[in-house]
Amino acid sequence: MRRRVIRVALVAALVSLILVAVPLAIGIRISFFADERAELERTALAAAVQVGPDFTAGDPVELPAAAADRQLAVYDRTLRLRAGTGPQIADDSTRAGLAGHAVLGESAGSLIAAVPVASSEQVIGVVRASSPVSAVWTRIALAWLAVLGGAVVALLIGAGVATWQARRLSAPLESLARIADAVTAGDLSARANPTGIAEVDALATAQNTMVERLSRVLDHAHRFATDAAHQLRTPLAGLRLTLETAQTDPATDTRHAVDDALRQTSGLQRTVQDVLELSRVPTEDHRGALATLTDLFAETEHRWHGLLAGTGRRIVFTVEPSVGGRRVPLAGCRQILDVLLDNAHTHGHGTVRVTAHDVLDTTAIDVEDEGSISTPAPALFRRDAGIGLSLARSLTEAAGGRLTLARCSPTRFCLLLPGERPG
Repeated sequence: MRRRVIRVALVAALVSLILVAVPLAIGIRISFFADERAELERTALAAAVQVGPDFTAGDPVELPAAAADRQLAVYDRTLRLRAGTGPQIADDSTRAGLAGHAVLGESAGSLIAAVPVASSEQVIGVVRASSPVSAVWTRIALAWLAVLGGAVVALLIGAGVATWQARRLSAPLESLARIADAVTAGDLSARANPTGIAEVDALATAQNTMVERLSRVLDHAHRFATDAAHQLRTPLAGLRLTLETAQTDPATDTRHAVDDALRQTSGLQRTVQDVLELSRVPTEDHRGALATLTDLFAETEHRWHGLLAGTGRRIVFTVEPSVGGRRVPLAGCRQILDVLLDNAHTHGHGTVRVTAHDVLDTTAIDVEDEGSISTPAPALFRRDAGIGLSLARSLTEAAGGRLTLARCSPTRFCLLLPGERPG
């Protein structure tokens, strides 16, 4: 691009110089010839004034000094040279001066000005001033060389300005290309800086916006994959446990085991659907399907009772009548409870209690067990401390709620939701 900008600028400068220089050269030629003829006429007039009426009687004539490249002469009415420098016999232009008016002409490679000398209203002679055409052309050539030199200097200056401007224009674009290459290589933190050039800044802004959106999409995709893997871990573990038990225990009722595996597979499909639906929440601005707290607790108890019972632990669900009919986002709350119950199952001890109650017209769900947590509450919900609780808080905020660690020992998490009353 840099070479292209320089080439275009130089062509434009060259065309402009030609458009200026050609008319100027023509004007110089016309002007120099016109000035030379005018100077010859002034010289002849000055000499005619000094020629007295008695020169025809043989009196000497004193002519003013002429320039080195000019000739000045006086002719009588017979067109013979009487004084000065010039041809012995007057030429046609000089002869025309006898008509009583100044004549400007050209003859034998010379510019000629002929001015009549009058006495008592009679033409008694002619003053002839001349200069070689070659001398005028020499001055014209020197002027043209000066114009050409100025054009060359202007072209060089234009080349310098074009090079500087090309560098100024191409450097930001080259920087944008490098940033695009960095993004292609995987560096999504690369951003273009303002340059002060409106068009380039608009392009840089568009590129930065594209990279930011791409970064958000990729980050969302990564989070989705991580969250999906985390949420599918527990139902997959339950399904595997059921199948291994049916395989290793001869006393197991095969049909019952298959039915149980099918139920767990349905739960697995439901988890996948929930995760897919929740993955669209940041862009679609909807809360998804709603369900009452009573139905949500019944479904959650059915899924978690067996898992906790298999380790000798109990789970107790309690719904106060005042909140049992409130409607909450089904997919989000189901996944939040799965995270909290999985946390209690993995890190907690003793009986797990899930209680729904009313707090100032806000639906509160407490999940507590008999274990304890030593990690500070702010760090507990960071993603680097664990995917589960970080995911649960993100889902809670997406639903317009709040998730906090209400107590460290025994452990109790409190989920506050803006539940909708039955309509």
